[in-house]
Amino acid sequence: MRRSMNKKILGVLIVFGLVGSPLYAEKVKVGFMTTLSGPAGIIGKQMKHAFQLGLDHIGNAFGGMESSVIYGDDQRKPDVAKQLADKMVKKHQVHFVTGVIWSNLLVAIHGPVTRSNTFLVSANAGPSTVAGKRCSENFFNVSWQNDQTPEAMGKYLQDNGINNVYLMAPNYQAGKDMLAGVQRYYKRKISGKVFTKLGQKDFQAEISTLRASNPGAVFVFQPGGMGINFVKQYNQAGLMGSVPLYTAFTVDAVSLPALKGSAVGVLGTQTWSPDLDNPVNRRFVRDFRKKYGYIPSFYAAQSYDLVRFIDHAIRVAGGISDRDALRDAMRLGGYPSTRGNLRFNNNHFPIQNFYLREAVKDSDGSYTTKIIDTVFTDHGDNYAKDCRMKW
Repeated sequence: MRRSMNKKILGVLIVFGLVGSPLYAEKVKVGFMTTLSGPAGIIGKQMKHAFQLGLDHIGNAFGGMESSVIYGDDQRKPDVAKQLADKMVKKHQVHFVTGVIWSNLLVAIHGPVTRSNTFLVSANAGPSTVAGKRCSENFFNVSWQNDQTPEAMGKYLQDNGINNVYLMAPNYQAGKDMLAGVQRYYKRKISGKVFTKLGQKDFQAEISTLRASNPGAVFVFQPGGMGINFVKQYNQAGLMGSVPLYTAFTVDAVSLPALKGSAVGVLGTQTWSPDLDNPVNRRFVRDFRKKYGYIPSFYAAQSYDLVRFIDHAIRVAGGISDRDALRDAMRLGGYPSTRGNLRFNNNHFPIQNFYLREAVKDSDGSYTTKIIDTVFTDHGDNYAKDCRMKW
């Protein structure tokens, strides 16, 4: 009798076209991992805020399907990141593991996640180690490959005849990639190269050594709280006015509220800026400031783009049940991002523009960045040629 009733109910659902509708479709499950505690939590907070704004803009439904998001704090620790990824994949059975600020964490989870046949999509970290021979059909990056942004700065320094540059970055994968990127295009004299401890707060010893080398300029990569401390101490040492400071991921919307006027005029390179003039970016910046009360950073913009990327791919693929179709949809690119319609290289890293940005004081008294030049147009990374994927 129960079996007969079930058949009647199924018949009614078929008649009214409800089988296969979003109501009965598989739920899209996303695991969003970022750093939400400690000094680096300032970055993770922006990423989570932007991700949630992106969800608001798509009605909290990736591809129009019922969706759920599991958030995790990786504490900037590789072992914690691996535990979180394992839980997201095995317990929650997510379709996408996303987020990830730090390259060493991305490297730690890359193999386990991609081998599980789960899509890993980085919103920030872009280590060289997974861009070439270790590229994976289950890994995508919606930000950049680490070397690219400092490559743009290296080109600017080279083209403008700036000599005797001192290089500094934290001693982890992204730091090594950053300085390699600068040196790929900057071929003039380097007065020194120093790797600092990841998470370091006091740079006085390094600044003393830097001063003694008598550089013509300094390039520094120190993201988040590290950058705030470095720039403040650089100022206190009286170097800002005498030794020009050039940066990547150091003077931005994360650090400017703390640095204020002390960083005005500092030049950096990036793929995004609040003043990029396209409809998606204008809406993102406007709604982000309205909802959260502060200017978003590129970390935020990339997390917002991550939502648009997943949503667009699911819509193009017609769902998530066919993984090959979903992968093909992600490879198509063309999704509406804050940086325009991006396309992907064969290694699943973006091909995009890189801009020279200046830290400025806005007309409303806030501190932000503005684009003053385009250094690269449609710039791909140096490792795609080593990736065996062809599509």
